[in-house]
Amino acid sequence: MSPQDELAFAEGWHNIMLVAAIILVTAALLVFLVYQLKASLIKTYKDKHDYINTNEIKWLKWVFALIGVAAACAINLYGKDEIGGPGVSFFVRLFFSIAGATLVIYIASLVLEYYYPTRLHKKLRKLRYAPRTSTQGNKMKLLSEDEEDVHLNEGMQAEENIFSIDYDVWIDEKTQEVRIEKYQGHLISLQCNNCGFYTMRVQREEIVERNEDGTPKELLKHYQCSYCKNIRATQFSINRKESEDYKHVKPKYRKNSKNIELIRIDIHSTLGGKKSFEFQSVEEVQKFLNEFDFDKVA
Repeated sequence: MSPQDELAFAEGWHNIMLVAAIILVTAALLVFLVYQLKASLIKTYKDKHDYINTNEIKWLKWVFALIGVAAACAINLYGKDEIGGPGVSFFVRLFFSIAGATLVIYIASLVLEYYYPTRLHKKLRKLRYAPRTSTQGNKMKLLSEDEEDVHLNEGMQAEENIFSIDYDVWIDEKTQEVRIEKYQGHLISLQCNNCGFYTMRVQREEIVERNEDGTPKELLKHYQCSYCKNIRATQFSINRKESEDYKHVKPKYRKNSKNIELIRIDIHSTLGGKKSFEFQSVEEVQKFLNEFDFDKVA
């Protein structure tokens, strides 16, 4: 290849990489803005919560993928005059550009998988507990765990009892309009006690004790952190109360507890034994402590 051809090739390659980098950065910005626009156009907090929970990380992965490829194009802009045509130096630069893009995309994927869910978790909780308005324009009240069971059927209560599904019940006290919202248990994942990330997920469940009629009484859930691989098991008592049982219970009002996602108790015996238990409300903790016997669970 003559010097003129090398110069023409280098100039053409430089222009292609420059235009491609600009287009890819613009595309990344457009993808991000389109996602933000689609999320902002959703009217209800529940629908917006579900859309963000399902789609935000997916859209951000596309954004960072485009930025990664744009970074590769930008690296190819370096040293145009020195490298010249498609020789060894050109392919070395091409290799580093691919490595740079891979590094950007890999780091972004780690951030989105392990760090960003914590921030997303806070955003989702803010949407979940934002004040609701009834169809008549009145401010609705979020019922406590005890109050809401009156409005849930037996299947819904069973889902809540094993923490697989969580229901929020909002009521307009003036018109008695009731709105039931369904959420996945613990939203994204539980927070790992070892690494601090919200990456602790249920791996399997097993019934460890049954009532005399054969119905489940105690459920053992096994968790594993997808980041640090820390494992733990937590035992839950399955509530057998039905909706009629709660109609005769005086409502309990909890103060400043709506932001409590999980309460954990570690109990250590004098013989060196240790048990960990997790609950979703202060009331559950109080009931557990009143009935707790270490010998029965050791």
